[in-house]
Amino acid sequence: MSKFIIQVNGPAYGTSASINALRFTQAALASGHQVICVFFYQDGVYNSTDLSLPASDENDVISDWKQLAQSNQVPLVNCVSAALRRGIVGEQDAHDNGLSHWNVGKSFIMGGLGELVTGIESTDRLISF
Repeated sequence: MSKFIIQVNGPAYGTSASINALRFTQAALASGHQVICVFFYQDGVYNSTDLSLPASDENDVISDWKQLAQSNQVPLVNCVSAALRRGIVGEQDAHDNGLSHWNVGKSFIMGGLGELVTGIESTDRLISF
């Protein structure tokens, strides 16, 4: 079986990148493959915000990512630089900048490109959406 890192470059809504990445990740896990982490980069960091409120008749992609992470112990890693450029702030970043709140879901951790590169060294494939 293969080891994957999934990279999501598109937002939860407006493109099919996130939903395609989610479906691929679910299928890979169901087939017995290992997903080392899902790395959200560029506009993909919009998948991590708790401020997204999809309509009741829409698929809640962000909630689906959180459920996947919890049920499969797959880390969801947000690129901290991409996130901060887009106003998406994690708990540590909020404290470092004197902010009283953050808007990143608890299922997501903030990381850097260094973590992505280190992870790639121990995987078979990097799949980007």
